[in-house]
Amino acid sequence: MVNFSASSSSVKKGETLIDTVNNILAMKVDMVVMRHASAGAAEFLSKKVNAKIVNAGDGAHEHPTQALLDAFSMQEKLGNLKGRKIAIIGDILHSRVALSNIFCLQKLGAEVKVCGPTTLIPKYIESLGVSVETDLRKTLEWCDVANMLRIQLERQDIKFFPSIREYTMLYGLDKTLLDSLSKKIVIMHPGPINRGVEITSDVADSDQSIILDQVENGVAVRMAVMFLLAGRQ
Repeated sequence: MVNFSASSSSVKKGETLIDTVNNILAMKVDMVVMRHASAGAAEFLSKKVNAKIVNAGDGAHEHPTQALLDAFSMQEKLGNLKGRKIAIIGDILHSRVALSNIFCLQKLGAEVKVCGPTTLIPKYIESLGVSVETDLRKTLEWCDVANMLRIQLERQDIKFFPSIREYTMLYGLDKTLLDSLSKKIVIMHPGPINRGVEITSDVADSDQSIILDQVENGVAVRMAVMFLLAGRQ
């Protein structure tokens, strides 16, 4: 296994992505697990080099293995996802997790709704067949599973809402709100959690949370992806 970070490589000196990866491939690696800041980088690379490419997140575009482990975790808890109502709540605009989850869950027959401030909801999102809601309580009453996303402050070059405090007041999930719902729902989070912002500790650590199951399942799902790709000729 070869670990590589662009921040400490010749990329900083002007080397292209293809040159860098071809140098790695010269070491006879069979697979590249790639996280990149640019959307589409993994797909671009797959057309340029002779190796298996796993997209470990490309900018604010997609994160396929996270969607696979999220779907597996939901199936483990709920069984068949056909007809289930899944809410993705938070910073949809900057989240690579949201888009991959939408595609994956729809393939499994689930109904998907996104919820958050209008400034953090992409304008195209309804064209993907999902519904949009800006009221957190209505969304939580509707769904079977709430996947709480963190605010991606590192990807925001302007202010999308007045303050973290106001965001938490309107879109933060605490135990009081969770316990007041008319039914029990499953709580998820792709991590890392901003405790006290999008989700409080008593919710994250409650018996309705499967966050640690997601972490555990992530190891197995990603091992399975690598195993299946390694076996292809």
